[in-house]
Amino acid sequence: MNSTIYQPFKNFDFKYKNCFLSGDTFKSPVEEINILPAWLLEVANFSGEEQIKLLDESVRSYNTLKVPCNTEVFTHFIQPLEEKIADAFSKGYDAVSQLEEEDLFKWIGKFMYSLIYVEMNAAVRLQQISSDGVNMSQGLMHKFGNLNTMIQSIYLDVVYEDFKPWSIVVVPLEEQDTAFSFRDEINTLTFSLKLKNFGIIACLQDNGTNKKFHQEILDQIGKTALSPQQFEEICARFYYSAYLFNRLPEYAIMPVEGSIYIDAMPLRGTLNKALFDHWQHKTYAQVLQDFWKPWRHTLFEIIKDPTNPMSYFVPASLPVTQ
Repeated sequence: MNSTIYQPFKNFDFKYKNCFLSGDTFKSPVEEINILPAWLLEVANFSGEEQIKLLDESVRSYNTLKVPCNTEVFTHFIQPLEEKIADAFSKGYDAVSQLEEEDLFKWIGKFMYSLIYVEMNAAVRLQQISSDGVNMSQGLMHKFGNLNTMIQSIYLDVVYEDFKPWSIVVVPLEEQDTAFSFRDEINTLTFSLKLKNFGIIACLQDNGTNKKFHQEILDQIGKTALSPQQFEEICARFYYSAYLFNRLPEYAIMPVEGSIYIDAMPLRGTLNKALFDHWQHKTYAQVLQDFWKPWRHTLFEIIKDPTNPMSYFVPASLPVTQ
């Protein structure tokens, strides 16, 4: 198997000419594929005309969100992954919770990286980023490049050396017919979705630290089905802690005899501070208010007691502030 690592951020290869995943290691044609596959639109009961706002403030319909993909990569690698995820999603929590975390990581990573590809193409086209990326955050380029390398595991043999680069949580929901929706935060590579009777939260490049950070509430939940408010509250906690996570993970990446080995460098490094900046209940309450919009909770209501923000969990098991 070929173990060449495609690195599109070296020359900002976002012009819809080469495969977004392989850079055209394969010789078959390149075609544009939908970021939201047909099966997902169908299970979500979407027409594809629903709209999303991109970072450049442009509004696009789901059907127009596409990335270039090598037909061989799509047929032999992406399509089987889509079928595996689609089958689990159709069955609900029991099947989704049995999926390998790495398969969820590949699928979510592909989804998020595809959105990043569209954003990069728009930024280069509008000259918001130069062709060599000089006016883009080096930290973001680093994270996005690492994500691209990792999701090449869809068609390459990628081996993680005694670590997982992600935090992924799958929880059951009380409502058995939850409408599909997703949310993402590109800067922190955080993603969540809910559908039918399950919810998923993922931090794609934190080496598992966000899951450890929230271990108390996760242990408390166990396999208890969550109300809609509780799921959004857990999401808010992860999105906020991902923002507080103050490390830029570094990896040693080495192709060896047909495989790519990835080893995580110690997150603590030489920095004499915690992995997360201080949790501030006031800031967290603002995040929570956004996630709780359907229930119209005011910020005053959420943070009425500054030391004990509103929670749908008993006990709340919030992180300790400093």
